[in-house]
Amino acid sequence: MSFLRWVSEKLSVESLRDLELFGEQARGQSNRNAHEDSQESLTSLPRRDTMGSFHPDSSSYELLAVIGRGLDDLMTVNVALYRPTGQHVAIRRIDLESCTNDMVTYLQGELHVSKLFHHPSILPYKSVFIAENELWVITPFMAYGSARDLICTHFPDGMGESTIAYILLGMLKALEYIHHMGYVHRSVKASHVLISADGQVCMSGLRSIFSLIRHGQRAKVVHDFPQYSVKVLPWLSPEVLQQNLQGYDSRSDIYSLGITACELANGHVPFKDMPPTQMLLEKLNGTVPCLLDTTTIPPEELSMKPSRSGADSGICEGPGAGGTRHSNGEPSSSSGGHPYNRTFSPQFHGFVELCLQRDPEKRPSASSLVGHPFFKQIKRRPSEALPELLRPVSPITSCESSQPQDSPSALASLESGLSQLDVDDWDF
Repeated sequence: MSFLRWVSEKLSVESLRDLELFGEQARGQSNRNAHEDSQESLTSLPRRDTMGSFHPDSSSYELLAVIGRGLDDLMTVNVALYRPTGQHVAIRRIDLESCTNDMVTYLQGELHVSKLFHHPSILPYKSVFIAENELWVITPFMAYGSARDLICTHFPDGMGESTIAYILLGMLKALEYIHHMGYVHRSVKASHVLISADGQVCMSGLRSIFSLIRHGQRAKVVHDFPQYSVKVLPWLSPEVLQQNLQGYDSRSDIYSLGITACELANGHVPFKDMPPTQMLLEKLNGTVPCLLDTTTIPPEELSMKPSRSGADSGICEGPGAGGTRHSNGEPSSSSGGHPYNRTFSPQFHGFVELCLQRDPEKRPSASSLVGHPFFKQIKRRPSEALPELLRPVSPITSCESSQPQDSPSALASLESGLSQLDVDDWDF
């Protein structure tokens, strides 16, 4: 099939042009019947156009290292140099000719939502255009990678509590905005949390987002199951997995936030080694993941080697014997080699317990969680605190400050930094 025929039959280019996704201003009033429901998700919040600030022309970008793949290998993510300014960006390149009709519809929904949203805690799309047979999506290059990247490469046993507080607060601000706009994210996890060189926390992963607005009214619940969600199953709430007539709403994202909090603190996601059926039964039966520390792991397990600990699943039976309390969940100097011989604050435990309530009615909203006592430990702006808390990790861009950005040595240094960060799970 020729590319032009594919465009006419599968992509509905004019529909995307009306949304200004190609850096062009729409001429005249467009017909947006396909997007009427999600358009009504907009409220009176001020709108700012995030598109068009980067040229919609592939010749303006120099592709550098590949930092990720996705969509069944139809998508390649590159770090690239934006030639007009010399700054680095991330580019998602999607092979349109190999996409199915369902995938095209899936991508159209994501791009439409990205056009509607503007919030400092949501990853902005700077430009979207077609280059030959590929769809190019330009986003800022987040120099610390994703929270999941940081766990895999530098914090295998989990991050410190203060670091987690800053990350979770950024996520909550994004979710508060998304829910206010009438959407459910449905893909909240650490690999969808990106951190910029200046400590800005941004959420991504909008492909599974779903609008609650139907025929001009906000629906109370959703019954749709997210497509392409196999990789996100451990994070999904019981009510999303159960798929019954009661449905689910934005509070399902709060459950996923609680799972992500455990992922950040424990170094791995709960239920990660369970078959899907067992995981579903565990969640429906009320098994609640927890933070792994001296209050949730029995002392006899803390004395074992980490590989023999029963806590590896991220599931705990209940409070264990205490032990000496150490500040902010950092491993103690007398840990004896066990990474979980540490103690998180009661406020952090309480926050996670609220998020992981089996009954969604008992989970707080994102708006109310922003004021939770857990976040009282935050005293500085993320731009001041996060780079310091993430040490010894440094942003990729810091290795180029003394060299021209387009010099061979600078590019080699950039690729070396990317390989050290192991950014193989950037899922924008």
